[in-house]
Amino acid sequence: MPDKVSVLIVDDHKVVRQGIKAFLETQPNIVVVAEADSGEMGIELAAEHVPDVVLMDLVMPGLDGVESTRRVKQASPRTQIIVLTSYYQDEFIFPAIRAGALSYLLKDAEPEELAEAVRKAARGEAVLHPRVAARVVQELHGAKQDTPNAFTELSDRELEVLRLIADGLNNADIAEKLVISEKTVKSHVSNILSKLHLGDRTQAAVYAWREGVVRRSDE
Repeated sequence: MPDKVSVLIVDDHKVVRQGIKAFLETQPNIVVVAEADSGEMGIELAAEHVPDVVLMDLVMPGLDGVESTRRVKQASPRTQIIVLTSYYQDEFIFPAIRAGALSYLLKDAEPEELAEAVRKAARGEAVLHPRVAARVVQELHGAKQDTPNAFTELSDRELEVLRLIADGLNNADIAEKLVISEKTVKSHVSNILSKLHLGDRTQAAVYAWREGVVRRSDE
C-alpha cells in the first residue's frame, strides 16, 4: 500500500462530500485529491489524478454511479472503487459489483469503517456492508440445485433479452437494440420469467449473473 492513499469523492451532494473529505483528511495516511459532483466529472478527474480509491455514490443526476464505475475502471484500471450509498437493493448491488466496484458500503457506516475500507481498497481487499454481503452470499452461493437452466430453457433470442435485462436496459431500449417491437420484447420477458420461475426483472437480472448468463468478459 502507498504511504498516502489518494482518494476521489464522487457525490452530487456537497454536504456529503465535505463531510467525508473533512473526516478523511484527519487520517494521516489518506489524502483527498479531488471531489466531483457528477459521474461525468468523476470520470474526468479519475483519468487526471489516477487515484488509489474512488468513493462513488450510486444515485446521481445524469450518469449514474454504476455506469460511472464502469467508465472510471476503463479510464484508470488501477483505481479501486468503493460504492458509498444509501441503497442496498439487488438492482443496485449487483450492477455495481459487475461494473467493477470492489467494495460496497452504506452511508450509515461509522467513519472509522470508511477509513479502514479505503485502506483495504488500496491493498485490493474488498469490504461489503453485512447486509450487502448477505445478499451476495445468498444469491451467488445459495442457488438451489433445481434452478432452471437458462441455456436449455430459453431460445437464443430470449437469452439475448435476458442479457440486456441484466445490463439494466428497459423494454424500449431492448426493442431498439434488437430492432423488434416493444410488444415483442414484453412477450419475451414474460416467457423468460415463466420459464425460469422468476417473479420480476430484478430477479431475472440476479439470476443471469448468478448462473453465468452474463460475465465481466461480456463487457
